Parts: sequence; structure tokens; C-alpha cells
Amino acid sequence: MNIYSFSPFGYEGALVTVEVDLRRGIPAVDIVGLADGTVKESRERMQAAVRNSGFDFPPERVLISLSPADLRKEGAGFDLPIALGVLAANAEANGEQGFITEPILVMGELELSGKIRPVKGIHAAVSTAASCGIMRCIVPIQNADEAREVTGVQVYGADSLENAFRALKDHSFYEARSLTASGESNFIPSGCMNYDGVYFSELRPGYEYGDIKGQYKLIRALQIAAAGGHNLIALGAPGCGKTMAIQKFPAINPILTLDEAQSVTRIWSLAGLIKPSEPLVRIPPFRVPHQTATTEGICGGGPNCRPGEISLAHNGVLFLDEAAEFKSSVLQMLRVPLESGSITLSRAGRTTNYPASFQLLMAVNPCPCGNYGSKTKICLCSAKSVEMYWKKFSAPLLDRIDLRVFVENQSDSKESMEDRKTLCTTDEIRRGIAKAVKIQRKRQGIRNDRLSPREILDFCKLDKETQAILDAAVLRYGFSPRAVSSCLKVSRTIADMEGEERICPEHMTEAIEYRKLCANMMPDM
Repeated sequence: MNIYSFSPFGYEGALVTVEVDLRRGIPAVDIVGLADGTVKESRERMQAAVRNSGFDFPPERVLISLSPADLRKEGAGFDLPIALGVLAANAEANGEQGFITEPILVMGELELSGKIRPVKGIHAAVSTAASCGIMRCIVPIQNADEAREVTGVQVYGADSLENAFRALKDHSFYEARSLTASGESNFIPSGCMNYDGVYFSELRPGYEYGDIKGQYKLIRALQIAAAGGHNLIALGAPGCGKTMAIQKFPAINPILTLDEAQSVTRIWSLAGLIKPSEPLVRIPPFRVPHQTATTEGICGGGPNCRPGEISLAHNGVLFLDEAAEFKSSVLQMLRVPLESGSITLSRAGRTTNYPASFQLLMAVNPCPCGNYGSKTKICLCSAKSVEMYWKKFSAPLLDRIDLRVFVENQSDSKESMEDRKTLCTTDEIRRGIAKAVKIQRKRQGIRNDRLSPREILDFCKLDKETQAILDAAVLRYGFSPRAVSSCLKVSRTIADMEGEERICPEHMTEAIEYRKLCANMMPDM
């Protein structure tokens, strides 16, 4: 019988073989294989747990090898595999037979009483083991549902060392859950609402867009952003409602597909954020880091390359409120992940690659005092201070933002009272998004924001009239090639929301309105 455990490093991690040898000598327990302090302490926890569970601890000298030897092992998850390895070796030495011969993954922390405590990284460990052909595992009972979300793996959730040892002999202890056989509908979180096959989370109090008075243009931009996965920046004076509107965004963001949920669940498992009530993360992440966040906190890092905020926001949203207050280095670091959808971290000669396909939403004041562009208030900022304020946002970063909205105060707004009464409710917004998302999933399988240059040529074809509108905008506003691609993708999303196969002139005109650079909106952006 081969017992394996898991050592997390970055996104991939590595399987660790647990071998036990009983030999003559003064009774002692030796652990070799570059174990950290926590793993070395497992000797004491393991011995106490074995004896308190009613087993006899081997009287011989015990050598425990964790391989590969050059990989640093850390965490309390090695307690259970080491204990089971020792018990199995002792039983076989006494002539006991009948153990399961196939390889098995084991993870869990032991209490001195022999009870098993949950550990983080279970989903990542089980999915790594499954990719290596190990289709049986013993994990803490609190982590069992998380492990069963990996297709085809037979899982036993153990609550004690005694029951875990019994599972080494009895195949009936294990249970597998097949995602493909069960169907998509069995994995929809409770309370989710179905809009023609596209699901949204339960509408909780405080997430109703109909409660917002005015700001139709911002809400429309958020609808387009949710439908196509586009990045957005909202500018406006303090108190104009930009943050409140964006914080309601989770209500209009469709829940993840099973394929999208697997990678998100793996990352959240490594970070220890999985909830027992939600073993498979289906609700898109919505991360809101504080302005004091460091570069390492945003991109990830540490001795074992833990995931940062951009990876925790994978297939979801990263919302930077008061974005200008973040460090310039943090903002500039976002440029490459926004383009590639991943981030590579290197530590101590090792490299890992985390998925980081996130949607960036930003709320920012137009100047330090917040009154730049207001028709009723005076901006007290000097030209120099405004310039320094906007230098944090480099042109390459802003060029990756598809939707730019200037949010006016109610006193500044030109919207009529009739316009304010006809704002969409969350339910109406969802219906347009659901129509677009369903079309995109059927057409190319990804959101429009992630279309490749080849796919843009295939799916964003323009007639002569629409092409002329785009060409005129390129000449008037000096659009870069990336800006042209942005207009094509946003107009494709708007057309999808209306169920149109062809991009019409009005779709392109609206996309350009959200993309163009206006001097009265922001200073030289």
C-alpha cells in the first residue's frame, strides 16, 4: 500500500510519498525529508493520538521518509498520513493482511485524543492526486464534500484515527460523486435564480439597483461589464453613488460554470477560504482589498507563493475603491495579469503560475479634492497636484479599461425626473445579461472581453456604415489598436444583450461613448 500526502507550493503543489520503516534500535521516531517545524512536531501528536485511540505504538525504532527529499514539507496535514503509515507498517510486521493495495491520498491534522481536524488545500490535493491516477483518498470529515467535487475520486471523510485505519481495509467506506452524471442543476447553490439557463445568486437586501436614483449611464455600463466581463472605471465626486452602485455588482454577475468553478475552488482551497456549506465555489469572487495593500498581497507571494487578491478574484471581480490611493507599484503590477489572465511567481529557485483572469472595477475621484469637472462646486486643486494624482494611472493601464464613466452628482446631473423614474431594476438588468452570456457560452465558450484577435475577426464583423463610425472615432480620438479591439468587443456585447447577430451602428456608437477620452471628464487621461 502506497500512502501519499500533499505539500502546497503555489498553484500546482506536489504529492509527497509517506514511507515508514520499522527497525531494530532504541525506540524513537525519526522524520527525514526536509520537514518544517510543524511536520516534525507531528511525531508527538501522532504518538499520543495512536495510543489514545487504543492502538499499540511500535516498540521498534521508526523511520519516516517524506519524498521527494528536496521539497520542503509544511503544515499539520501530514499528521494523519504519518500515523496511518506507522499503524499499517506495524500491522504488516505482525502478519496482518487485507490492506487496500492501490495508492491512496491521506490528509488531516490529529488531536491528541485521536480525533481529526480539518486542513486547507484539500481540493487542490485531491485534484492533483486525480491527475496522477490516485483515485482514492481519506480526508477529515469536514473536508469530505470539498474533496468529492473532484470528478471520479472515491472519498472517505474520517472523524477519528480509528475509523481512518479501518478505511485502509474496507472499500465500502469510500464514496464517489460524479459531476457529469449528477448534472449541472444538482450543483446550483440554493436560492439562485434561473434566467433562461443562466443562473444568478439570490437577490439579497441592499442589492436592488432600482433603489438608486439617477446614474443611468453608470448602471448601463455595469450591465455591459457584467454581460461581457469588461473592465470599468467610474469617476466622480465623493458621495455621487459610484461605490454604492459597484458594490451591488455581485447581484448581476452570473454564477460560474462547473469548469470555471473548479479552478476558483482550487485557489480558494489553497488559501483556506472554502466554507463547508459551499464546497464548490459557484458564486463569482468579489474581492475588495484595502488601499494599504502591498504588491505581494495583491499579486501573491511568501515562502510558498500563496495566492494574492488577483488570483483570489480569478473568474470574478477585483474592485479597487478609491483606486488613486493605492500605491503606484500596485496599480502598474495589474497590467500584465489583465492581459494574460495569469501571474507567474518565483521564489527560491521555484516557479508557479496562478490563474488570474479577473475583471477590474475601479472607483476614483477626478482629483484630490473630488470636484474637478463639477458644475456647481469649485476644484481647489492645482494643475500640478491633479497631474501627480493621475500619474499613478499609467496610459498602458488605462488603455486596458474598456468602459469609462463620469458619474455626476444629482445636483449636476442633466437627467430629467422622468429618466430617473425609468431606471432598470436588478431583475431587468439580469435578463439582458443572461441573454448575452448564453449567446457567448454557446458561440465561443468565453466572455467577450477574452476574445483573441482571431476571434474578434470572426465574431465582430462590421458592415460599411458601422466600420465608418469606428474609423471616424479612431481619427478623432486617437484610438490605439487595443482601444479599437475594445470598441469591437464592447459593441459585440451590446449586440448580444439585444439578441442581435450583427453589430449595428448604434451598438458601435454606444461602445465609443464609453471608450472615448473627453477633456471635460478627466484630465488628459
